[in-house]
Amino acid sequence: MVASTVVVVKILQLWWQWRLLDKSADSALAHLHQGQKPQALLLTKGNRNPRARLVYQIIELYQTAELSASAKKDEAIRLARGHMVRLGSYLRILEVIATLAPLLGLFGTVLGMIEAFQAMEAAGSNVNPAVLSGGIWQALLTTAVGLAVAIPVSLLHSWLDRRVELENLAIQDTLEQTLTVCSQHAPELRQTAS
Repeated sequence: MVASTVVVVKILQLWWQWRLLDKSADSALAHLHQGQKPQALLLTKGNRNPRARLVYQIIELYQTAELSASAKKDEAIRLARGHMVRLGSYLRILEVIATLAPLLGLFGTVLGMIEAFQAMEAAGSNVNPAVLSGGIWQALLTTAVGLAVAIPVSLLHSWLDRRVELENLAIQDTLEQTLTVCSQHAPELRQTAS
């Protein structure tokens, strides 16, 4: 149940990010290259896409005169890392579920076999296969359930992890491009901030 909830949340989060991949970050960067800061801000202000939000935050950051160029770069990197961390949230839970599910199944298998051997011991020399079958059935069922949970969760975790990795690379690229453009146009950004 937890795995299903986490998978649905992550898929919706990533779907929302992809749906918002309206190229506003790329368009904003193109406007910045041409010295059109108001258009870049208009494209990115209030946008929920992490790349567009990052562009907006860095433009705003470079408009402030109080920080040194080095401090602005450090703050931009911190902002980008925050976006990356949010994208990767809850993936660890899926990894833990995929790891623990077969172990819990194995634990159930051991308990089922213990039950079967206890029934066999209690029966003494009159061992009835029907008495043994309950414990063996429990052992096989718990193994099957553990694997039935672990296999799809493991596959989904791997897929989601790769999607997050690709999105993080895009955020990193956006960070570098925005820092380059903003540092080249820093005087104009500060002038138009007033």
